Amino acid sequence: MSRIGKLPITIPAKVEVKVSGNTVHVKGPKGELSQKMEDGVQVKVDGNTITLERATEQKRHRALHGLYRALINNMVIGVSQGFTKQQELVGVGYKASNQGQMLDMVLGYSHHFIFEIPVEVKVTTKTEKGSNPTIILESADKQLLGAVSAKIRSFRTPEPYKGKGIKFTGEVLRRKAGKSAAKK
Repeated sequence: MSRIGKLPITIPAKVEVKVSGNTVHVKGPKGELSQKMEDGVQVKVDGNTITLERATEQKRHRALHGLYRALINNMVIGVSQGFTKQQELVGVGYKASNQGQMLDMVLGYSHHFIFEIPVEVKVTTKTEKGSNPTIILESADKQLLGAVSAKIRSFRTPEPYKGKGIKFTGEVLRRKAGKSAAKK
């Protein structure tokens, strides 16, 4: 039995879960999400708990059991509390600003990076004197939030010598020593 798959999911107040065919719909105060599922796993809603059961003990069904339980749990948490990711721009002259869903970043190149954020993700930027510019992303969809933050990070990944680039807040980078003096 899958350790993750057999755990029940508790449905918080103000969250509504519907199963129609092989699609699970979750609706809450932060939004509405749906997940299409394969035939090997059945979802049962009993009062305020969700349980998942697999049809057979095939390797594929065992793998999907835990996966779909984690995806549905993330949907329930997303529509009730939401998810946030913060990214810092570390480097001299690095800036970030947003106009609605358009994120404008200056990352040390000869041009600006203008990135359109999907409608499901809310973006805010914060620039305070004495600290690095920060990009704050909020969404109910954890998968989409991770994809958007990874795309933003890919514009300038942190380098290991000075740590310049876009990093997640609280992330510890593995640093390398620079050049050592030549021996005479």
